[in-house]
Amino acid sequence: MKEKVFSLALPLTLKELTRVLVFISLSLLSFFIPFSLGHPQWLVGTIVNTCLFLTAVYLPKRYYIPLIILPSLGVLARGLLFGPFTLFLVYFLPFIWLGNFILILIFKNSFLRFNYLLSVFLAATTKFLLLIITANIYFNFHLVPSIFVQTMGLNQLATALAGGLISWVIYEQYNSRNKKTA
Repeated sequence: MKEKVFSLALPLTLKELTRVLVFISLSLLSFFIPFSLGHPQWLVGTIVNTCLFLTAVYLPKRYYIPLIILPSLGVLARGLLFGPFTLFLVYFLPFIWLGNFILILIFKNSFLRFNYLLSVFLAATTKFLLLIITANIYFNFHLVPSIFVQTMGLNQLATALAGGLISWVIYEQYNSRNKKTA
């Protein structure tokens, strides 16, 4: 029996079974990396952002929401179980989720018009701007300590760019392997 191949304006099309396996793999990584590792932020953030970029490349919109929220739920669960839980993170959740959503959407829409790496830069910069502006507003209103300005600032930009670069390498490897077999 021949499997159906779906084309949903994705940069790459995958068979449905492959797509589900990619979704499950990215979901597990997105939750369990922040939950199990916690730190260093550069490593955890890079892996999470890699998953977000790969989501935009390989998965249709119906898979976005879990991958947008799972990383921060992993961080929250780690804080609740192993401490230190910080209530300040709860203030950022909607903006983190929005930042992840924006990263996926801007990357996906840019990638249809520009090259991969320029699209990574545009998406990462937009996510960074949203989070740094939010962190500065919260800090200026004395809602969060200054550490959140750093955490939601250049660290976010660096991990998003690194995640985008890693996802580009994976994308290129996938393309080169599929061209050889086609």
